Amino acid sequence: MAIIEEELTDEYAIYNADTMEVLPKIPDQSVGFSVYSPPFPQMYAYSNDPRDMSNCVTYEEGMEQYQFIVNEIYRATKPGRLSAVHCMDLPKSKLTKRHFPGDIVRAHINAGFDYDCMITIWKDPWLIARRTRMKTLRHMDLCKDSAQVQAGPADYIMVFIKGGENKEPVQHLEGLKTYAGETPIPEDLVKKYRNFKGDQKTNRLSHWIWRHYASPVWMDIRTGRLMPYVESKENEEEKHVCPLQLDVIERLLTLYSNEGDTVLTPFMGVGSEVFQANQMNRRGIGIELKPSYYRQAKRNLNTPSLKIEDDGPGLFDEIEDEELIEETA
Repeated sequence: MAIIEEELTDEYAIYNADTMEVLPKIPDQSVGFSVYSPPFPQMYAYSNDPRDMSNCVTYEEGMEQYQFIVNEIYRATKPGRLSAVHCMDLPKSKLTKRHFPGDIVRAHINAGFDYDCMITIWKDPWLIARRTRMKTLRHMDLCKDSAQVQAGPADYIMVFIKGGENKEPVQHLEGLKTYAGETPIPEDLVKKYRNFKGDQKTNRLSHWIWRHYASPVWMDIRTGRLMPYVESKENEEEKHVCPLQLDVIERLLTLYSNEGDTVLTPFMGVGSEVFQANQMNRRGIGIELKPSYYRQAKRNLNTPSLKIEDDGPGLFDEIEDEELIEETA
């Protein structure tokens, strides 16, 4: 196996390697849940390594390579268990998009998975305009010709399930007690139901949390609650390093995995999924080809009392940006 470096502990196994060098070695039906962001074909080039999927010549070639990875995830997943993929629509031209989520669905169905559901993660278009200066989001262009503007891009979580009997049901016998999100839980619910152990039909705290988690649109993900990642950049021009928010990972692990499960992330990045799995008493397997990302993941996983990044305002924070206000007036 062509592994550059590895670190194996009781809590996790992480590999600096091409994911297709490691995935085939994972035992059949041993993974309880997988969660990850795949490389976005033709959008970012993460490294110059010829094994890097982001270096495919065409979008179609990238999807062809991705199919091999999904096939291996399906083989390694326990029957009745799930896999969650973070993605977004990708630009095709100035005003048109590739429906990357749809192609991800097709790849999973081809591998044997069934499509379970899609969760939309709301993003503030004003924040996106502020950070990226996307012309299709400018108010001045709306005034000139609204046929040349677009809705802001959302993130999506595509969830897939493997057929068969789940012999280890993901149970919440005492309901849901913690909430990953910006919206504060009403204090009266916390006081009254924090240690509730009776009939879960009357557990209003758990119902409150479930109502938010079951929503098809997650409106209050804390965009700044991220793993440390700045040091993983190899140069200042590397703008695309952005870990998956820990709120998203925590919600998915709560919904779709048990304590003690093995959680797989075949594109580990800086270690967010492995870190959160460990925080929630799961064992993580992470694979990352790019050495600088792997080194950052290793630092993150080996730092006691790790300080979580906060790289910007939350979704509902007020924003005052005179330049943006002037530009979009």
